[in-house]
Amino acid sequence: MGEISTIGVVGSGQMGNGIAHVAATAGFNVKLTDISQAALDKAKATIEKNLARMVKKERISEGDANTALGRIQFSTETASIADAQLIVEAATENVDLKYKIFESLSGFASPETILASNTSSISITSIASKVDRPENVMGMHFMNPVPVMKLVELIRGLQTSDETFNAVEAAAQKMGKTTIVARDVPGFLVNRILMPYLNEACQALYEGIGTVEDIDTGMTLGTNVPMGPFTLADFIGLDTCLAICEVLYQGLGDDKYAPSPLLRKYVEAGWLGRKTGRGFYVYNQD
Repeated sequence: MGEISTIGVVGSGQMGNGIAHVAATAGFNVKLTDISQAALDKAKATIEKNLARMVKKERISEGDANTALGRIQFSTETASIADAQLIVEAATENVDLKYKIFESLSGFASPETILASNTSSISITSIASKVDRPENVMGMHFMNPVPVMKLVELIRGLQTSDETFNAVEAAAQKMGKTTIVARDVPGFLVNRILMPYLNEACQALYEGIGTVEDIDTGMTLGTNVPMGPFTLADFIGLDTCLAICEVLYQGLGDDKYAPSPLLRKYVEAGWLGRKTGRGFYVYNQD
């Protein structure tokens, strides 16, 4: 397992393009892949916009921004990332999809390649069991939005080697991230605490204890959090919140983790938050 110089990223959505951005600005060569060319085009536009914002705020020079963008290759061919020393899967929070991706990666990536998942709740041990080098698999959970949030949650599977863990920790720190270590249990650490909080806000609304605005204002001004629970849930995506709540509920078997009926209904309606223009709030779509 040599030094990491090239990072592959599978999935160019909100998390994937953010990971590509921070890796490239930290000096890594990046190969960003997605099955959709339209998604890759959107990812490139997002990265360009975010780099331009950093230049405007004088966090990096225009030359550094151009250099970072030049380090990123965009491709619809997943096999194009075969020579990366670290591959980060950043697909939708769907267990079957993640299994499928890791089985595929196991087929063409080098035996020394580290395979990391950006999953926010799914068992790393179970993902690792789908590949032929489980000791090279671990969780590397970035926070959204990746270019802004400083944290990376590191999760060892039962099979993860010390060498794999140390290499991923060093890569995260080179990206300027602060790392914490969580056990491989449903929701890990951050979402084990966060999702019941967001779910309880949904339940309080469902029971008519307060309005969306009152609950958000109560929590921002009453506890000094930067975003109220509904603003945050809309930002994360209500479908993602529900998926994580389901993992907690099924994995821990405790009724206190049961998703609120209101959260389920919003997802059924397709009101998923900012990305669809409507969640607990209504948003103007650009």
